[in-house]
Amino acid sequence: MSSRRLAPDAVQPASFAFDKAGKAMVETWIAKYPAGRQASAVIPLLWEAQKQAGGWLPRAAIEHVAEVLGMPNIRVLEVATFYTMFNLEPAGTHFIQLCGTVPCHCMGAQDLKKVLKDKIGAEHHVTADGKFSWLEVECLGACCNAPMVQINDDYYEDLTPESLAKLIDDMAAGKPVKIGPQNGRKASEPKDSIKTLKDAALYDGSAVGSWKKAFDERVAAQKKAKEEAAKAAAEAGKATGGAPAAAPAAPAPAAVKASEPKAQAEPKVKVVAAKAEPKAKAEPKAGSKPKAAPKAKAAPAPSAAEPAPVGDEFKPELLKAARGGKADDLELIWGVGPKLGKMLNGMGVFHFDQIAKWSNENLAWVDQNLGAFKGRAVRDDWIGQSKKLATGWRPENAVGDKPVK
Repeated sequence: MSSRRLAPDAVQPASFAFDKAGKAMVETWIAKYPAGRQASAVIPLLWEAQKQAGGWLPRAAIEHVAEVLGMPNIRVLEVATFYTMFNLEPAGTHFIQLCGTVPCHCMGAQDLKKVLKDKIGAEHHVTADGKFSWLEVECLGACCNAPMVQINDDYYEDLTPESLAKLIDDMAAGKPVKIGPQNGRKASEPKDSIKTLKDAALYDGSAVGSWKKAFDERVAAQKKAKEEAAKAAAEAGKATGGAPAAAPAAPAPAAVKASEPKAQAEPKVKVVAAKAEPKAKAEPKAGSKPKAAPKAKAAPAPSAAEPAPVGDEFKPELLKAARGGKADDLELIWGVGPKLGKMLNGMGVFHFDQIAKWSNENLAWVDQNLGAFKGRAVRDDWIGQSKKLATGWRPENAVGDKPVK
């Protein structure tokens, strides 16, 4: 961003104060913020001061705003010099801001700059009659209508060197000018081959709510169709003596002629029985030897997903209380929280070296007694973690947030 400084003392007015309309505006803006937060209104107050001062901010106006808001002068000066919306030196009655960003540049902004230099002079220069000054600025957000300029609060778009020159001449002569696109198009519609729909109902507001009307008509039509179908069924029932009308019988299939190819006949579907039920065994005849009963099948072994229960013979060494009255912080084990820590203490586990001595069977026994936390001890390798923690190793000294397994 270019350096922004206050105008020379030679052009600075001796004083500044809001007029009656300005004071009313100041009160309105300050009232928008809570008590003690009036400094939040600094930007709108500077904007009002700029308007009253003729399009720029003298030093006296900046200091007056600081006084009104109870702010140090430097704080308000920081705001005024930061935002390019505030002019720090005199500007013309018609202050022209030329957009020079890429879209406008590609569409001819450089040619518009030549017109401004020829008719007004260099940037920041105010014409002798005080009517015009100009400045090249960054994107003004009207890229669809490039190239363009902003004059005071209004946009003038789709410019050519000729249309800009005429615009300046008309303003200098006090003639009315057209705001917006200068090439005849409306807003940002396509410049050529305009295909905008001409149906006025799309723009006059009459189409609003039309979807509901169409929806209601469709629902009404469906309801009417159901009522007519029910009425027809009732009348058919009366005609048959009160009994519901029988559905028409399906036509009997015609006999297949001998001359027709077999392919036209319905294919036979082979039905495979799932499994025939075993026949009941007949009672053994008198004098015959009874057959031996079939051997009972062994119970299936527990699946890998559900390990077999571990007996109490694999219970690890448990303590009635912590050694020395001070238990280790079991929550340092990754996966153990406050609830699990209390559960382990209640079980008789207080120290890392206890867990470090467990065998895999001990670990499995503890794991199966963890209730809702079953599977946690094996999954998170409590034995491996406790062996490290028992040596004084701590997670904060490891790489990353979790213990290295």
